[in-house]
Amino acid sequence: MEDLVKEPDAEAAELERLLSNIGTGDREALGELYTRTHAAVYALALSVMANAHDAEEICHDAYLRIWDYASSYKAKGSPMAWIMAVTRNLCLMELRRKKRRKDMSEDEWNAIPADSRGLDAEDRALLQWALGSLDGPSRQIVLLHAVAGLKHREIAKLLGLPQNTVLSKYSRAIAKMRAGLEKGE
Repeated sequence: MEDLVKEPDAEAAELERLLSNIGTGDREALGELYTRTHAAVYALALSVMANAHDAEEICHDAYLRIWDYASSYKAKGSPMAWIMAVTRNLCLMELRRKKRRKDMSEDEWNAIPADSRGLDAEDRALLQWALGSLDGPSRQIVLLHAVAGLKHREIAKLLGLPQNTVLSKYSRAIAKMRAGLEKGE
C-alpha cells in the first residue's frame, strides 16, 4: 500500500496557481482549492481533534487562514504540505486552548466525509471499523496517508516524528487492519 495517492507535479502546480490567485483576492480560486483539498484537510483535523464538530470548525478556520495568508505563500515546497501545516497549527492552537484531547466515539468516526476520494458507503464503514482497532497515533498516520494523501515524509515532518517511525507505524497498522479484516470475514 505504498503511496496510494500521490501529488504529481501537475497537481502541485495547479495548487500553487490557485494559492497565487487566492492571494490576489480570487474567490473562485478559493472554492476550487476547497474542492480539491477539503477531504485531506478534514482528515487531518479529525485525526488531531478527535471530534467531528471541532474538525469542521478547524476546516473552516483553515480556509479563512489560507485566504488571509495565500499572498505570503512561497512556492518552495509542496503546496499541500503548506495547507496541511496551516491546518495542523490551527489544531494545535485549539488543543492548547481547550487543554484536552479525547478518543473519538463511534458516532464521530461516521463523520468521515461521504465525498472522500474512492470511498463509497460500504468502504467508509469498513474503513471506520478497521481504523477503530488502531491506537491514536497509528490511526492518525493511516488517515493522513490513505485518506489525506500525504507522503510518509510529509507526515513525519507534520507530526515531528522520524520518517522510519512513521513508516513502521503505518506498516504495523496496515498489518493489524488486514488481520482484523481477515478474522472478520
